[in-house]
Amino acid sequence: MWTKEGLLELIGEKLRDYRFILVSNREPYMHRYAGGQIECVQPASGLTVALEPIMRACGGTWIAHGSGDADWKMVDEHNRILVPPNDPCFTLRRVRLESRLEEKYYYGLANQALWPLCHIVFTRPVFRPEDWQAYREVNQIFADAVVKEAGDAPTFVFIQDFHFALLPRMLKERNANLIIAQFWHIPWPNPEVLRGFPWKEELLDGLLGNDLLGFHLRFHCQNFLDTIDRILEARVDRERFEVTRGGKTTTVRAFPISIDFQKHSDTAETASTEREMERWRSVLGLRDEIVGIGIDRIDYTKGICERLQAIDRFLAKYPEYRERLVFVQVAVPSRGQIPEYKALEKKLEKLVNDINRKYRRWPGRSWRPIILLKRCFPQRSLTALHRLANFCMVSSLHDGMNLVAKEYVASRIDDDGVLILSDFAGASRELTDALVVNPFSEEESVEAIRQALAMPEDERRKRMRKMRAVVAENNIYRWAGKIISTLLKFEFSASEESHVSFSISESC
Repeated sequence: MWTKEGLLELIGEKLRDYRFILVSNREPYMHRYAGGQIECVQPASGLTVALEPIMRACGGTWIAHGSGDADWKMVDEHNRILVPPNDPCFTLRRVRLESRLEEKYYYGLANQALWPLCHIVFTRPVFRPEDWQAYREVNQIFADAVVKEAGDAPTFVFIQDFHFALLPRMLKERNANLIIAQFWHIPWPNPEVLRGFPWKEELLDGLLGNDLLGFHLRFHCQNFLDTIDRILEARVDRERFEVTRGGKTTTVRAFPISIDFQKHSDTAETASTEREMERWRSVLGLRDEIVGIGIDRIDYTKGICERLQAIDRFLAKYPEYRERLVFVQVAVPSRGQIPEYKALEKKLEKLVNDINRKYRRWPGRSWRPIILLKRCFPQRSLTALHRLANFCMVSSLHDGMNLVAKEYVASRIDDDGVLILSDFAGASRELTDALVVNPFSEEESVEAIRQALAMPEDERRKRMRKMRAVVAENNIYRWAGKIISTLLKFEFSASEESHVSFSISESC
């Protein structure tokens, strides 16, 4: 089983002579003004939460967009700062973007074109040439930062997500000795979908600058190979899962991402979490009600409205649960500059109000079937909420993985609780003891809620123990260890002429 110590050992033994650079759009720590003071906070991002333990283990440099209003007060003359603030162990290099570029690259091309294109939830992508030009410019700005940080030293570069599809090719053209991997954190759709993207050839050629390209699922890898085969002149080896173009080979692999299971589990059993559970009971006005939870960014891919409509239908079909069931939906505001997200937030508020009004029996009665909390909570508060919940619903309409599902499982140190999980979330491939549903089918979701509430305790515990074992084994350190081990093979290949050889355990 991979642990933080095992990853440290791998890094210490194999990467000690190399620089390690991680690139993402979102920074792991940001500085902002609050009450005349500067505070350091961790942004609400599943990606940065997942990656931060890796950087704590291996050190190196994390290059990201500096988005905090006090970020530039805290960096040195090279835009660097050591983080975390209470235990500095890696370097954060901030990249400054003009508001014009941020608007068109991030809110435009990334989140109005690529995001809906890759998530098949029937939201039409928007393709604007000026957004694509900004996307190019930003990828070039990040390429400048990476090349400067790498210098002439042997360097591994680990790029995150769909914001930087052009970056690998740009880096290879400027420094062919860089070993480059990229992880695509969202689904990769079928070739017919990608055909509609106006700049598909340039996008795909950029990704083929990678030595290693990772996805959550083997199915996404197959979709990528099919897309290359359909659109570009390249040799696709389906047995080896490799693409060769212009003499350069890119290996494509599935690496299902995960969480720091032990950290979540340890946090769940602390006295502070017990106190936080009591605070939640007080804030939510809970007595002995059945509690269900949903925790998401406000995003049309998460199926939040579909989930709440299923709660409504459940209470209509099974009236004996009225005034006994409370569903708590944490909905973190996200991408509010984009019209579809503004509309979704308003729709969500109206839906909650309509459902609560529908079941209000008489004035003065305090029961509300749905409690909507539109804000970001620290992880310790969410862990306490996980512990309180009889069931957790993850009803993504399309999701690369969904780490909320794994966080819920990791927090259940009592081996209790039921996870209702969308078949369209990558996590459903691993967490097979969840109640897996089609989130587009309201009736399936309704019956899953009924099954969760009627499930005998011994079956709940049996299912949860199995899921906890899966998440414990397939943790974030295993994910990182497998990617780094695969990256090292490229370096070994490059070192053969120098007669330098290493061995990698099969367990990697």
